[in-house]
Amino acid sequence: MKNPVLYRKRIIPNECILLKDDVIVSCDDECIVTTWKALHPKPELHHGASAYFLKEGFKVSKFLAEDDSLLFWYCDIIDSEYIESDNALIVTDLLADVIVYPDGFVKVVDLDELVDALNSQDITIDTLKKSIKRLDSLLKIIYSGDFDVLKNRLP
Repeated sequence: MKNPVLYRKRIIPNECILLKDDVIVSCDDECIVTTWKALHPKPELHHGASAYFLKEGFKVSKFLAEDDSLLFWYCDIIDSEYIESDNALIVTDLLADVIVYPDGFVKVVDLDELVDALNSQDITIDTLKKSIKRLDSLLKIIYSGDFDVLKNRLP
């Protein structure tokens, strides 16, 4: 895969957005690193960088203020589908997220969305299981002190 066109697919709300302004910094079959400006800039979030760990099923993003100060690390549990004929990568947000603050505080968020999506039949039980297993893998990395290995992939 060579610098694919990136799409972000969300389950809640149901949408698929072309990430036309994201810049791919590096790309291989295991990890894609991008830099980006916030789609809807806010005083507290201006830009950042993301590393898509495709085999592990999560994306680690560095959220930055306009002055480049670190706000926090935002980790999405994801699934991805590469469409070779279009050189496109569709990255689906599997709802569960982890926020890691600069002081090391860890917060797991949006687990209620997994239940809502299952109840509305927007995801299958297999997708729910995949999301929870990937969340567990990410939390094990964070709690073991190995999160720096993931963070260090970002510029």
